[in-house]
Amino acid sequence: MTDGIFSDTVSLEDRILGGLDAEQREVASNLKGPMCVLAGAGTGKTRAITHRIAYGVHSGVYSPQRLLAVTFTSRAAAEMRSRLRDLGVGNVQARTFHAAALRQLQFFWPQAIGGVLPNLLDHKANMIAEAARRLRLSTDRASIRDLAAEIEWAKVSMLTPANYLENAHGRGTPGGFDLTAVARVFQSYEDVKTDRNVIDFEDVLLITVGILQEDPKVAATVREQYRHFVVDEYQDVSPLQQRLLELWLGGRDELCVVGDSSQTIYSFTGASPQHLLGFKGRYPAATVVKLVRDYRSTPQVVKLANELLGSRRSGGTVADAAWAKPLQLVAQRPAGPEPRFMECPDDEAEAAVVAGRIRELIDAGTKASEIAVLFRTNGQSEAYEQALASAGIGYQLRGGERFFARKEVRDAILQLRAATRAVAEDSAKEPLGQLVRDIVASLGYTDAAPHSGGALRERWESLAALVALADELAISRGPEFTLMEFVNELQERSVAQHAPTVQGVTLASLHAAKGLEWDAVFLVGLSEGLMPISFADTPESVDEERRLFYVGITRAREHLTLSWSTARTPGGRANRKPSRFLDGLRPDSVLGATARSRATPRRKAVAPASCRVCGTMLATGAERKVGRCSQCPPTYEEQTFEALRQWRKEEALSNEVPAYVVFTDATLTAIAEARPASLEELAKLAGVGPSKLEKYGEAVLAVLVENGSA
Repeated sequence: MTDGIFSDTVSLEDRILGGLDAEQREVASNLKGPMCVLAGAGTGKTRAITHRIAYGVHSGVYSPQRLLAVTFTSRAAAEMRSRLRDLGVGNVQARTFHAAALRQLQFFWPQAIGGVLPNLLDHKANMIAEAARRLRLSTDRASIRDLAAEIEWAKVSMLTPANYLENAHGRGTPGGFDLTAVARVFQSYEDVKTDRNVIDFEDVLLITVGILQEDPKVAATVREQYRHFVVDEYQDVSPLQQRLLELWLGGRDELCVVGDSSQTIYSFTGASPQHLLGFKGRYPAATVVKLVRDYRSTPQVVKLANELLGSRRSGGTVADAAWAKPLQLVAQRPAGPEPRFMECPDDEAEAAVVAGRIRELIDAGTKASEIAVLFRTNGQSEAYEQALASAGIGYQLRGGERFFARKEVRDAILQLRAATRAVAEDSAKEPLGQLVRDIVASLGYTDAAPHSGGALRERWESLAALVALADELAISRGPEFTLMEFVNELQERSVAQHAPTVQGVTLASLHAAKGLEWDAVFLVGLSEGLMPISFADTPESVDEERRLFYVGITRAREHLTLSWSTARTPGGRANRKPSRFLDGLRPDSVLGATARSRATPRRKAVAPASCRVCGTMLATGAERKVGRCSQCPPTYEEQTFEALRQWRKEEALSNEVPAYVVFTDATLTAIAEARPASLEELAKLAGVGPSKLEKYGEAVLAVLVENGSA
């Protein structure tokens, strides 16, 4: 090796590997053979694998056109491409499984199948509704959503309508239907798609798998194209995605996977950590690297996260049980404030206290965009929207209107695109950030935020986000980054829904918060029935709720507040209990015998076989639902029952469904007589399944409270 080559090599290592810690450097410099990276939250996994790709390309080990990086969301793929461009390897493909498969399917369909590729179905709802109508089954929006989720789970689990029943034991009653009916809807849905000549997103993977399995020439072409693979968030791989990956590899082992079994929160979609945990068994020669240095959170936040997982189940049987143990994070940041625990008298008070604390943080210098309120269900957001609005604090609802769909953003991109034609190259020496400021000023942007709130403030915040992104990219991409390149970046981000940061407190569900982080995080509504959710009725589902809570905790960099309320409404009965996950974590609590007994949830009680009034045997399902024979008088208050009937009528009219689809008379009677005071108590009643609990639970409790029955 000549001195010149050695100098170039040292320069390359310093440039790409110099800023990595020892474990990240091991990931980035180990370029050959199978590798499994077990990466805890905040440990820099994306940094490690993007530097690995960049080092491999710059050193000549990888050809950028022959490496495929795969992740699970368009946003994550866009973020990876952005980082790779910053490292000088922007021609590497980073895609989701679906995007990569669709690209291959579009190319190979004419030669493997012939004709034109069918249209891709964006949403299943209409097709499933038609499938149900063909079977004369009554559905509403909630049941259609549940059926869609169940069919997606079946397809990514590589099940067909023919073998669904024998493999769906324990799946409950999706959409309120028994599994036989679900199987019939599944088949009918497939028939409707065939009639309409469309395919869905799962079909993209299934058909690609089928072609690769059946056509050796196509398989050989794909394997010649891609020699090296990197898979991020590997704990979320479904059986179908794993099969596609195996076919891409074709028996080779040039594969690097990255994941954390403690962050598996999508098992309801078919995701399984077993592919990650079993990696060493499939590739005995694999290099295994653990990333445990947490650069995101303070020691106080890391300690809480580690303690939460202390009693976590392994999540399944694997060959090496040590792999299933949660990673113990090691904090790298300086000490910060201790996490706050707050008990509030009701939901309204909890939202008000959280808004007050947010105001304190903003006044002390924390940006609103660096604060998040995270909850278990989207239905919890309304109280926090109202509390923040009352406090004059801007917010953005993650999962609400998409950033690039906003009118002011669309107008700004049009203005910027037009400006690329008007700005001469020799006069474009003005800094990109200032150039963008000048262009969007005509749309209402000013350097200072408006004092008023509402639509004017929201419009300004959207434009300010574009300006801030221009400043950020001008620094990361260098002074040669042009306005045209910025517009192209916006277009790519628009397709991937990779929105820039908007000033305003983020309101999001815990699932939607995965992959994000903030300086201050408020985890709210941490009571039994919400965390864990009431329909988590098996040890495995409760374990997933614990992992979801863990994801929430590890979103916080410095400030972490955990809160719950003892009643739903002001003046209501204080019968809510703090989440079992807080036992041993919050002050003055221990994980004692009572808490341990709660850790394994009880299944819903079987409806009684004898009348609770006279003791005679109950003959019908309706009697068993109520727990009382038809000869004995009802024990509910007439006012309560009539209020429930009126609510059911209005709900049925608004959804255009028969009243019994909402709740049968027997179930409504059972509710009126039992007078449940919490979602957990309501869930125990026969006829109240997970779907109806989620859709109607809060409304039913509100009716009971209004009529003095809860």
